Amino acid sequence: MVPQQRAAGGPPPVPDRDPVIDLARFFCLALVVVGHTMMVSPVLHPDGTVTSENTLGDQRWFEPVVWVLQIMPLFFVAGGITGLQSWRRLRARGGTALYFMQGRLLRLIRPAAVLLAVMFTGLSVALLAGVDPQVIQLLTSGAGMPLWFLAAYLAAQLNLPWLAVLHDRAPWLTLAGLTALVVTVDCLRGVLPPLAYLNMVFVWCAVQQLGFIVADGRQLKPGRPALLGVMAASNALLGLLVLLGLYSGNMLVNLNPPNLPLLLLGISQAAALQLFRPALCRIASVAWVRRFVGVAGRRSMTVYLWHLPLLAAMSGMLLLTNFPQPAGGTAAWWWGRPLVLMCVVALLLPVVALFGRLEERTTSYDPPAGRPAAAVLLAAVAVFVPAVDAVFNGLTLGLLGGGAACFALAVALLARIPVRHAPRTARSGGSEPPLPHPPLSANVEP
Repeated sequence: MVPQQRAAGGPPPVPDRDPVIDLARFFCLALVVVGHTMMVSPVLHPDGTVTSENTLGDQRWFEPVVWVLQIMPLFFVAGGITGLQSWRRLRARGGTALYFMQGRLLRLIRPAAVLLAVMFTGLSVALLAGVDPQVIQLLTSGAGMPLWFLAAYLAAQLNLPWLAVLHDRAPWLTLAGLTALVVTVDCLRGVLPPLAYLNMVFVWCAVQQLGFIVADGRQLKPGRPALLGVMAASNALLGLLVLLGLYSGNMLVNLNPPNLPLLLLGISQAAALQLFRPALCRIASVAWVRRFVGVAGRRSMTVYLWHLPLLAAMSGMLLLTNFPQPAGGTAAWWWGRPLVLMCVVALLLPVVALFGRLEERTTSYDPPAGRPAAAVLLAAVAVFVPAVDAVFNGLTLGLLGGGAACFALAVALLARIPVRHAPRTARSGGSEPPLPHPPLSANVEP
């Protein structure tokens, strides 16, 4: 993005990036990678069968820990902050919701399409080479787990323009309405279980809406006592719901499909983000931290999509060797986790160098070069067809191939040669719609 120029007599330029959001995203991503290395544990049984154990998730002591470390809602809070600012900047240049959808789809499905194609090719070759189909299925289902986030995040982002309109008119009423939808689905999921997956949209759109409120929170100016009160109240309500037996105390169980506890965690984490913002800002302002987080942030989607497939592939390869395989949860298993993490990072480096540049390809928002509405909507359908299939039928090798084809079709429908932005034309009144001022200016995503 080109930094916003200051017009004569206009407001000061708004920074393109919020270093606190960059730092928060990096922390979340690092925690996800570390957490997965402590969960994935394939087991080869004496009869030749292979199963996968979630070693960390099966530990009872881990339930209160994951209550604190379940940071997926914070991803969507940050996405709400950055997405709202990107939408407002696009709209100020004359862009429409379709151009916003086009940019979001391209940004996320380019790296995902390559991942699916590589996974499908690699696992197909392994199957033809004689690897047991059970192992292939285990690797397929485990390595494809990050794709649920892609589908949920896309669903929230594609709904962002019209949710932003509702937010501008009635922010708290919009949040209350989304919360009511979440509770309604939770109440009906026992009668009709497939309804629970509607909260893949309602929960994450509601959490994204929290990001909208944080982005415009300068009008509220909540103090430390108010933020601490919000954190305490949301966690107290969550604890009460768990104590009454309405929800599980394990936030991994509550994650898929998501439910009300994830929204309550999102409220707490949004308040914590604002509470610790001054300290995070000081950390993010350190030169080497800013450079490191900036480099990692430009490849964040590649790291997220590839870390679990690489971990699953490495674990599967180890099953074919005589390398010691300590039982999950034993002392030897725990001592081996740092080595596993270092190996995953070592495997990620060349992958990120090779495929990470797909995240940096520019996407023009200039209306004259935009795709027709039919192309954008068809691309969205092509992306969500395999995602919905995976939700109800699980990930299979065939679905990986079909998903790769659907994602490639979506990219072909949306992609175009990047062009330079046309000069802005002056609007009536001599100025563009006002944008939020620092420190809540957000990271403008392409």
